[in-house]
Amino acid sequence: MTTSNLDVASGAGLKEQDNGTRRTRLREFQARLVERMHAASAGAQASSSQLGVMVGQTRWLLKLQEAGEIVSVGSITKVPLTQDWFLGLTNIRGNLISVIDLAHFRGLPPTPIDKESRIIAFAPSLSFNSGLLVSRVMGLRNVAEMEPQARSEEDGAPWASQRYLDRESQVWTELDLSLIVQDPHFLHVGL
Repeated sequence: MTTSNLDVASGAGLKEQDNGTRRTRLREFQARLVERMHAASAGAQASSSQLGVMVGQTRWLLKLQEAGEIVSVGSITKVPLTQDWFLGLTNIRGNLISVIDLAHFRGLPPTPIDKESRIIAFAPSLSFNSGLLVSRVMGLRNVAEMEPQARSEEDGAPWASQRYLDRESQVWTELDLSLIVQDPHFLHVGL
């Protein structure tokens, strides 16, 4: 064998070895992915990870099972003779969604709409075509790493279910969307 033939033969051997290593890593990745999917479907990961959002100046947590699509704020069509916290209707992928300014609903100043504002649609499982206007989305938060806090009298609303304190001493309140859609005040958008 000549030197160039040896180089070609050893290169082919390296490629086979490299392909074998890639296959092994791919199998390991797929196995880990399947494990995470099973854990999420069993609720282990879904119950500890929640979507963090800013509503006005307060931090809220939404259960991933209850939060639907997150979209930038587009055009919102006003509906006459409705509460001022009921912003109107918007179209999200062909579905009409009512948009609620949660901060204003809670008696705080209206949420200014800017480039960070988002609408969080309710999950289809809630059977409620609505969405909340939030100041910004903060990403996933792991409540298992937070310290539960006692409910205060100001929490009053049953849909503000639990408070947490994170490592940076920020207070987060869990918003139970399945309970807010049963609140008579939330349901009564007409004047």
